[in-house]
Amino acid sequence: MAQRTLIRGATVITMDAQGDLPKADILVTGDTLTAIAPSLAVDGAKVVDATGCIVIPGLINAHMHTWQTALRGVAANWTLLQYFQNMHAGLATAFTPDDLHIATLVGALNQLNCGTTTLVDWCHNNPTPAHNDAAVTALLASGIRAAFFHGTPKPDPKPGQTPFWEVPHPRAEVERLMKAHQGKPLLSVHAAVLGPHYSTLDVAIHDFRMAQELGIIASLHQGGGPARTPDGWERLEELGLLGSNVNIVHGHALSDEQLKRFCDLGMSFSAAAESEMSQGHGHPLTGRLRALGHAPSLGVDLESVMSGDMISQARIALGIQRSLDNVAYRAEHGSIPPTSTVTTREALSWITVEGARMLGMRDRIGSLAPGKQADLVMIRADELNMQPVHDPVSAVVFQASLANIDSVMVAGQWAKREGRLLGVHLPPLLNALRASGAKITRAMGLGASTGVAA
Repeated sequence: MAQRTLIRGATVITMDAQGDLPKADILVTGDTLTAIAPSLAVDGAKVVDATGCIVIPGLINAHMHTWQTALRGVAANWTLLQYFQNMHAGLATAFTPDDLHIATLVGALNQLNCGTTTLVDWCHNNPTPAHNDAAVTALLASGIRAAFFHGTPKPDPKPGQTPFWEVPHPRAEVERLMKAHQGKPLLSVHAAVLGPHYSTLDVAIHDFRMAQELGIIASLHQGGGPARTPDGWERLEELGLLGSNVNIVHGHALSDEQLKRFCDLGMSFSAAAESEMSQGHGHPLTGRLRALGHAPSLGVDLESVMSGDMISQARIALGIQRSLDNVAYRAEHGSIPPTSTVTTREALSWITVEGARMLGMRDRIGSLAPGKQADLVMIRADELNMQPVHDPVSAVVFQASLANIDSVMVAGQWAKREGRLLGVHLPPLLNALRASGAKITRAMGLGASTGVAA
C-alpha cells in the first residue's frame, strides 16, 4: 500500500478551481494529491501538523542556467555585453564535467530550499556528453523535478573554426539523453536552441524541426543586440515550425504584431525580470503579454548575478509592471491610478500555473488538486515577518522569505522539513562548490572580490 501523509490544519492556496481554504487538510497518497478538504478523517496516515502554515503549490523556476552556481555574484555588475564576453567566451571554457556536476547539484538543492519543486535547467555550457551526464546526474541526485534543456556552448570561434551560430543543434546527443532517461518520473529532456536571433536561418530551421519531430520543447533566448537572422521568425512561421512546443525567453525586440501571432500560435514566454532589468535587456514582456490576455512564466536566469529565490522573482516582476503601468497612467491622466493593475494572485500564478503551462504539465503540477502530483510548499506564516495574515496570497508574495520556507514536498516525498533539507550533508558539497568557483575564476584571471579581470 502506498504511503499516506495527512497535512492537517493549513491555510491552503490551491491556485485551482477549489480556490483558497482558510483551514484545510491535504491527503497525499504515494506521489499524488488525493484529497483537499476543510476536514479529513484518515486512518493510517502519517499526520503533519500544519497549524500556522500556508500551503502553496510547489514553485516552478522556468529558466535558470544552473551551471553558474559556483560563480554567484561574479556577474553582478556586468551588462549583457560584458556577460557574453566574460562568461561565455571566458569563464565557461574552464568548466570540467565535475564543475558542472557540483554547480548543478548545489543549485538544484538551493532551489528546493527556496520552495522550488520544478527546475528548468537551461544548460548551455556542455561541450561533451560527459558534461551533460554530469549535469543530469546532479539533477537526479538532488530530488527536484527537473526539465533538462540541452543547450550548446557559446565560445568565441578560433581561427578556422565554425562559429557556434552556424552549427546545428546536435540531435544525436539529445536523442541519447532522451533514451537514457526515458520513463524517469522527475526528469524530462528538451532542447535549448539558438533560435533566429542567435543563429543562421539554416540552423534555426534545423533546430526547430528537430524539436518538432522529437516531440520536445524548443526554448530559445530572444533579444540582446541585433538578430543574426532578421527575418527568421517569418520564415519559421511560413514553414509551420512555430507552435505550443516553442518557448521564448526574454522576448525583447519582438514587435506587437509578432507577439500577438506567437500568442495565437500557443507559444510560451519566460521572463527573467530582475536579470533583464539589471543587465540591459529592457523591460520584461509582462505588460505586453497581459494586454493580449496572456502571462509569462518566470525564471531566475543567472545565480551569477542574483539570488535563486522564486518568490523574490515574482515580487520583483510584479513591482516592475505596476511601476510601468503607474507611470503610463500618470503620463496620460496626470494623477495616481485609482487601482493597481496587477494582483498578487497573478504574480503567484507566474511562478506556479504559468510555469506548468510552459512545460506542458498543467495536468500534473502548478496547482493543488486531487489527482495532481504532490508538489507543495509549507510556509510558516506565524512568524514575526508575516503576522497578522489578512490576505494569504499577498502575505506569500510580499512578506514571505526563505526563512519562512518550512517544508517542501516533491512527488509525495519531503525534500525539506522544519527548515532543513533532508538526506543531504551540505558541508562537503559547499567545499567542493567553493573550490570549483575559485579554480574557474583563477583560470580566467578574475579578481575574487570584483569579478573583473585582474
